[in-house]
Amino acid sequence: MRRSLSCAALLGVTLATTTARAVPAAPLNAQSAATLNRVPAVRVVQPGLPVPGTPANLNASITVRYGPARPQAVLLLMPGFLGGAASFDRLARQLVTLDPTLAVWAVDRRANLLEDHAPLLTSSMTQLQRIVREGLPVRDPASVPYLKDWGLDVTLRDWRVAVQAARTLTPNVFIGGHSMGGTLTGLYAAYDFSGTPGAADVRGLVMLDGLPGLMSGQPLTAQQYEQGATNPIGALPGLQGLARDPYVNTLFFGPTLASRAAAQARLAALQPDAPAPTGGLTRFPATNLAAAFTQIDQRYALIPFLALKAGRATNAVDAPFLPTMALGGKDSRWITGPQDPRRPVGWQSDPAQLTDAADFARRYIGPLGDYSEWYFPNRLALDLAAARTETRGTPFERSLPVWHARTLSLPVLGVAAAEGVTTEAQYREYVRGTRATLTVHTLPRAAHLDITTATSDQVARWIRDWLRPLRR
Repeated sequence: MRRSLSCAALLGVTLATTTARAVPAAPLNAQSAATLNRVPAVRVVQPGLPVPGTPANLNASITVRYGPARPQAVLLLMPGFLGGAASFDRLARQLVTLDPTLAVWAVDRRANLLEDHAPLLTSSMTQLQRIVREGLPVRDPASVPYLKDWGLDVTLRDWRVAVQAARTLTPNVFIGGHSMGGTLTGLYAAYDFSGTPGAADVRGLVMLDGLPGLMSGQPLTAQQYEQGATNPIGALPGLQGLARDPYVNTLFFGPTLASRAAAQARLAALQPDAPAPTGGLTRFPATNLAAAFTQIDQRYALIPFLALKAGRATNAVDAPFLPTMALGGKDSRWITGPQDPRRPVGWQSDPAQLTDAADFARRYIGPLGDYSEWYFPNRLALDLAAARTETRGTPFERSLPVWHARTLSLPVLGVAAAEGVTTEAQYREYVRGTRATLTVHTLPRAAHLDITTATSDQVARWIRDWLRPLRR
């Protein structure tokens, strides 16, 4: 029996909770959930870049704002590939708890407005089980033709609206991001906003296991940009194919899988030990907790570098999973079924690992936003492959004006996950082509997603300590 290929397997968009029998010990420097949850937060939607053909209500700049309304400094964080603002919920609250004068604004890209979260937040257990099996209705590609225009320029200019709003409150404005969000951070600083480099807007850059060039692959030709190409995340439709494929919708991720994963996350948070829906995310009997975490824990995830570390499956028969090992996974396993067929596969949390499953689940989806971006525009992925680190001298010099990378002189904080997608050496190589000053750290034992979800506040402390001398 082969493992299911869900969106959670690639991106960690299915979350889970610990059982009463497996409560992890609190690691050093871990604030309590009650302390973190006292941090005030509000979702703000304001007008973004007007794009011809886009409905007016979708021309929006969206941030979830944690901390004081009148801060002394603001850090704006951009999520990664297929990620939403809630992916920063724990880290943002950790930062504000450490420094109550700091506000952290987590970005939702405008595509998040296409999602309907109400059924996930208000449904009964039975209804959630149905969503896990079937998903929620999906917008037809023909109904969202405007996604073909939601590329790098739209994303950065929407972000800039929020940056400019932060600048009305304080001169101490910083930007950053996780994974692809780190890529966008560097591109924002190097982008030419009608004669003004993005770096002029901010006082420093925070890159969390991501940096410019991360999703680029080989340089695109003008023909590939028009007709299609591939990059490290798979096939890219060119401009000519965006009407047919406006958003990511593949075997491993799409709107249907995203809603199924979100429903499984809710079940895992609310009823961790109950049986997961038959016909859901696993092909073997499992608890809600196991159905979630056998998709995203690094030991079992299909894509080992897009995972986190939280525990292990119990009552499971498993074997080495060679395809994942070929992608760099260490001791990757696949589950064939329960060891004792009278009981489902379960999940055992591990206090030695970085992420606490119960906390992760509770923060996955709520009134302020969710962990994933269901309708990720293929145009943005295409533009990132074209822009790379700078567009001077490329076919995209005029259409994607990333012109100021070499003159970048801002401070940069790079944080690598020890078992993630970047290294300290890559950050050093990035700044070598700029005038930037670099501070770099590596979070030991961390998988890629642990950077923003770890129970320990080590990453938050590194950010706080780096910000402190840069503030006026």
